[in-house]
Amino acid sequence: MTLEFPALLRLIDERSTAFRAAIASAPSLDAQVPTCPEWTLFDLAQHIGEGRRDWAATVAAGPAPAKSAAEGASAAPREREALLAWLSESTEQLVEALRKAGPDRGCWSWWETLQSPHTTGAVARHQLQQMAVHTYDAQITVGTPQPLPVEVALDGVEEFLSTCVATTSAWPHKPAAIDFHASEGRSWRLSLSADGARTVRLPEPGTPPASLSARGTANELVLILHNRIPIDSLELDGDRRVFEQLSAWDPGE
Repeated sequence: MTLEFPALLRLIDERSTAFRAAIASAPSLDAQVPTCPEWTLFDLAQHIGEGRRDWAATVAAGPAPAKSAAEGASAAPREREALLAWLSESTEQLVEALRKAGPDRGCWSWWETLQSPHTTGAVARHQLQQMAVHTYDAQITVGTPQPLPVEVALDGVEEFLSTCVATTSAWPHKPAAIDFHASEGRSWRLSLSADGARTVRLPEPGTPPASLSARGTANELVLILHNRIPIDSLELDGDRRVFEQLSAWDPGE
């Protein structure tokens, strides 16, 4: 089961609170984010706030040909207390827009509909993962990295594979399969072929061996999929070149 809609909204708010706590504890908002070296901590906070406001507007707009932008949105303030209040308001706008729309309303989104639909429920699921990973970014910047909550991380593996990886674009290499095994007891298989990329839960009867199996905690799997920690953090069995090919693959090319 994926997380229910009320749980997604609760966890978006929870991860946003953790993000603001990291911002509040930072010695300097000009600190470089090690996992996103092109950004300072202020840049990251600005990205979070502006992004949540734009997604709130996009959700409110319903089905549309393009993403919406928040009209008349205030710029991210440089003063810390004002920035924290602005971030809190950004999250409130997003959560309120999602709550008002409900999980089944159509909504613009950038991903293919192969495994993730264009609904507010899918947007909420992706927004939770964005907040969770960027909260990790903020925490590691201030020296207090915490693992993602288990329920967030378990859903995060599947969300990434079904939203960010699933595609009908042809895999340009030899057909392959990667199994992801979370130590918390859940597993997935990503199949890569000329038909594209698709993920299923394991086990499935008669499933043949994968090209590569990757084992670790759900937190480690999510952070590796988002390119936050090295793949060597996992227990690997098989041809690791397949994962390297996946990391370098751009289905839009």
